[in-house]
Amino acid sequence: MQLVKTTRDILLRPLQIVSGIVERRHTMPILANILIRKDGESVSFLSTDTEVQITTRAEIGSDQEVAGTTVAARKLLDILRALPETGEVTMTLLNKRLTVQTGRSRFALQTLAAEEFPTMQQAESYNATVTLPQKTLKHLFNMVHFSMAQQDIRYYLNGLLLVLDGNNVMAVATDGHRLAFCQVETEQTFERQEVIIPRKTIIELQRLLEENDEPVQLDIAANQVKLTFADIELISKLVEGKFPDYTRVIPKGYKNNFTLGRDGLLRSLQRAAIMTSDKFKGVRCVMSPGSMKITSTNADQEEAVEELEIDYGGDTVDIGFNITYLLDVLNNLKCDQINIALGDSNSSALISIPDNADFKYVVMPMRI
Repeated sequence: MQLVKTTRDILLRPLQIVSGIVERRHTMPILANILIRKDGESVSFLSTDTEVQITTRAEIGSDQEVAGTTVAARKLLDILRALPETGEVTMTLLNKRLTVQTGRSRFALQTLAAEEFPTMQQAESYNATVTLPQKTLKHLFNMVHFSMAQQDIRYYLNGLLLVLDGNNVMAVATDGHRLAFCQVETEQTFERQEVIIPRKTIIELQRLLEENDEPVQLDIAANQVKLTFADIELISKLVEGKFPDYTRVIPKGYKNNFTLGRDGLLRSLQRAAIMTSDKFKGVRCVMSPGSMKITSTNADQEEAVEELEIDYGGDTVDIGFNITYLLDVLNNLKCDQINIALGDSNSSALISIPDNADFKYVVMPMRI
């Protein structure tokens, strides 16, 4: 039975959408496959790792028959990428083998039964629904994602906190050493609700969301979130646990603060980072009236010193930071100027955008 008849690029797009979450090593071999279902001209492609599930559809069916199968995702994707861009591609299912053919090229792949594929159960009801432009949700994630923890035993840090409150949607991420906060205002109104979306889901959404005004609908249940946009549906389990109270972490009322150019500071820190080592990423910053001095050293007694002129008349503050945490935020911001607020050498620093309360980044000091 012929499942699909189309061009290479049209078939490649849905496969690229769903293949991102497919793991190479699985306790269940079928999870290395994608589920392909044909219902007349509509063909759906689905992948899951049991925590996240992505489905997309395309009108590329060749007749009105109904059929389904599963096939190795990476193998099928590699074959299609290697095929010529021109010419018609057909996928035919016969005797538990999927045949991909174009021109004089033909590949026969093993399949596993569609009925054995473990799709995720959708929530029966949702507590809240948010509709945002794709670029707005992508912006929220981009502004905080770099602060998510990776494989932390405090599993609730290995994700992003999404908060609905009033007419604001907020995103917060922390690994215990730094915290990023970003919010956007909507025309909708919500009862306060907090959910933790897993790290893998956020990274996948950053890949899939487009920089456009097309809507994305986000449905939140007690243990699951569903996002629907364009021809994509993504379902993800939520992380259970209590996220730290981010409002207590963000400093207020620091009197030592100044504004400087983001690009100039970024370049100075990039140069200073050359003298740090893989094991020790410490950089020393000394703020004094009119000057910011950045110093880094390594085990070979080598040293880098950068000095920036700043419009600052506060106390002299000598403070150490992990330089990676500073580079992460400066690389992600797109503004020309940033504001830095400081307490003393033992207090965390607050980085924000001048005249903009929607973004805050807190970084803990480091003993140098």
